[in-house]
Amino acid sequence: MREDERRREYHADLPMVNTPVIRKVTTTSRLLIQLNRNQISARRGVIVSGASGTGKTTALTQLGRAHELAIRKRHPRDRNRLPVLYVTVPPAATPKMLAMEFARFFGLTFPARANITDVVDAVCATAAHVHVDLVLVDEIHNLTLTTRSGAEASDQLKYFAERLPATFAYAGIDIESKGLFAGTRGRQIAGRFVVVPAVPFAHATAADREAWRALVGTLESTLRLHDHTPGTLTELSEYIFHRTGGMIGSLSQLIRGAAVLAIEDEIERITEDLLALVPIDFAAEQSEKLTAPAKPSSRRRRVA
Repeated sequence: MREDERRREYHADLPMVNTPVIRKVTTTSRLLIQLNRNQISARRGVIVSGASGTGKTTALTQLGRAHELAIRKRHPRDRNRLPVLYVTVPPAATPKMLAMEFARFFGLTFPARANITDVVDAVCATAAHVHVDLVLVDEIHNLTLTTRSGAEASDQLKYFAERLPATFAYAGIDIESKGLFAGTRGRQIAGRFVVVPAVPFAHATAADREAWRALVGTLESTLRLHDHTPGTLTELSEYIFHRTGGMIGSLSQLIRGAAVLAIEDEIERITEDLLALVPIDFAAEQSEKLTAPAKPSSRRRRVA
């Protein structure tokens, strides 16, 4: 029972697969980190933009993980170094709310009446002390430049980018259409950031299908089921694509859920029938209705 519980926990959080978006974000960002090291201002950054479920947050966190591992390998004895800072932009963010998110990451506390200048100064001093050189900002679409508070929060984020000697990487839903690049502030952001699109996997060409099969095969290789035959999931790659719409988030949920069910039901393998039992998100369900091939209907033979 203890072993099954450990395997359920393992499959509920399978090892991350290195997707093209993750590779692109990591390669681009690490290059910009190198280029920004001697820049006093106007540092370049990265924006990961795409629909929900395309792996934006995963790409952002994997970038942070890769960078932190590289820094700790370079400075193995420096235990006070904290190279990566991660925050999430809250809905309807104000400058003080955004500054408090930075402070919360460091565990800094302030009285209720603390002014924003004190918060920002403490954050910048702490970031400099622990040698932060990569700042990850998720849910950037919550910044709306058309409102006063959103524009001021955007200015606060820009101020952090000027004060901190770090490379900034943002992630958000369909940034190009949210007005983040509109107006004077938007043009400044557009001039400093590289946009990496996060899109669903395609299934149109032979190369697309092969890339999808390889992704499914990589996920399958991480399974720890007693009776699962290698290659079973790869053979079901077309069904899995139509079921998930090519979304990496939906794919992960489908495979992880099926693995947990396989252990709980004691069948120890993943089949198409088992995959059909796993609930998926509404967007993937709608995509399945539009893209899944129609099942052939059997016609009754008429007796002459």
